[in-house]
Amino acid sequence: MSEHTAPRVAESSRGVRIEGVEVDGVILDLDGVITRTARVHARAWKRMFDDFLERRAERSGEPFEPFSIDEDYRRYVDGKPRYDGVRSFLESRGIELPEGDPEDGVQEKTVCGLGNRKNDLFRGLIAEGGVEVFDDAVRMIRLWRSRGLKTAVVSSSKNCQAVLRGAHLESLFDARVDGRDAEERELPGKPAPDLFLEAAEELGLAPARAVVVEDAAAGVEAGRAGGFGLVVGVARDADPGLLQRHGAHVVVRALDELHTEAAAGAGDEGGLPSAIDAFDRIARRLADKRPAVFLDYDGTLTPIVRDPAEARLSPPMRRAVQRLAGAIPVAVVSGRDRGDVESLVQLESLIYAGSHGFDIRGPELRHEHEGGVAVLGDLEDVERQLRARLESIRGAQVERKRFAVAVHYRNVDDAAVEGVESAVDAVHAAHAKLRKRGGKKIFELQPDIPWDKGRAVLWLLETLDLDRPDVLPMYLGDDLTDEDAFRALAGRGLGIVVGDFAPPTAADFRLRDVGEVQVFLERLTDLAEEKRP
Repeated sequence: MSEHTAPRVAESSRGVRIEGVEVDGVILDLDGVITRTARVHARAWKRMFDDFLERRAERSGEPFEPFSIDEDYRRYVDGKPRYDGVRSFLESRGIELPEGDPEDGVQEKTVCGLGNRKNDLFRGLIAEGGVEVFDDAVRMIRLWRSRGLKTAVVSSSKNCQAVLRGAHLESLFDARVDGRDAEERELPGKPAPDLFLEAAEELGLAPARAVVVEDAAAGVEAGRAGGFGLVVGVARDADPGLLQRHGAHVVVRALDELHTEAAAGAGDEGGLPSAIDAFDRIARRLADKRPAVFLDYDGTLTPIVRDPAEARLSPPMRRAVQRLAGAIPVAVVSGRDRGDVESLVQLESLIYAGSHGFDIRGPELRHEHEGGVAVLGDLEDVERQLRARLESIRGAQVERKRFAVAVHYRNVDDAAVEGVESAVDAVHAAHAKLRKRGGKKIFELQPDIPWDKGRAVLWLLETLDLDRPDVLPMYLGDDLTDEDAFRALAGRGLGIVVGDFAPPTAADFRLRDVGEVQVFLERLTDLAEEKRP
């Protein structure tokens, strides 16, 4: 293990597929994929080049044409070693400068001098504003590591280690290959594949068994040139077509859009351990921590029923939840309206997050997502249209929630379900501000913004001062929308899936039914009460 490696958290991959490709590790670019320093780099490049170009224009009398972040940065600089970026941009303007020496001062009019000036500017901007990270990247890296995948970070920057340290991300990687390594080992920069190949070697992986994740065209080209099994392009704010044209197998806006599942024969979610049988193991995790519990409602605290209005909490389950809430923080996170689930549970000590977390209320807590409030008019229009279109389909139920419109088809004949979905799709097509999501016998139109149960849980942890090393968050749920919460807690908490859940899951444990949920909550309460001083 080199000096750049971090301690392993898993001995080996348990057999994992990402986007259908079976892999043993993931190699990620830093800037623009994991951290937001791509913006800081771009600002530093622009400040350096604009200063150089403006002074050059003053001397020559030619018009000053500033450096463009949208065009010049992405085309000539992004993803390349610093001096290569300087050289590439200067060539695009027909400017020739001496190469100089890496020891050149920042005032030297050489390729190395300009590169060193940019580096000084970057460090100053980082010192001023710190390091921001993409939460989706951190969540997915934790998930992949919890599934036994090895992870490495690759960067053309010599500041990679400082950025990781500033963002507290060093422990998430088994290897790091950066600009310093490239210089010491004489590795060519992207689009050559050498940096990625070096990282794969440090991880002990064949390229065909590894994923490369990149946001720059040059990086995508490097991944394909290296023969990696899967090359993922991350187009957060860029044109996805650009990354596709340069060779990305898959392009996503955020890493949590990637589909991760157990490989064939590796033991899928059906082999998840029972949370009751493994309770002693969970108790050991809680030896120096206290739990915070987040609960879905339908299918978790109550069985799924034909009429959602009849999904009432049983007296024994209510007592179990009430007792648990007397010992530890408890929140109910439901797709139902917040007022609806609050009236069904009827426990004032709980926190209620309705409409998949768009509407949250608890003791001394009130939060409505402003992005959801902005599309309330669209939801009113959608509700009217869906009621009109589905009126003739027997069994179809339109449910208006404050921040969503749900269409239940549990009581619709199988032959008519396609007609229900066609109606939903037709209405959705006319409302670009909404997204369509599915669940158990339900289609739902929600605000098309990056918010879901997982992000709501993370918001609650931070707001309630529970995002701490001495807290172990747990989420119990049974449906597809609960996967957002399982992924959000991967590597930092526990996900427990309830029932016969067919799709691949990011959960850690399983409970068979609502009855087992009650037993688990009661045992967890016993443990929490025993630990009280």
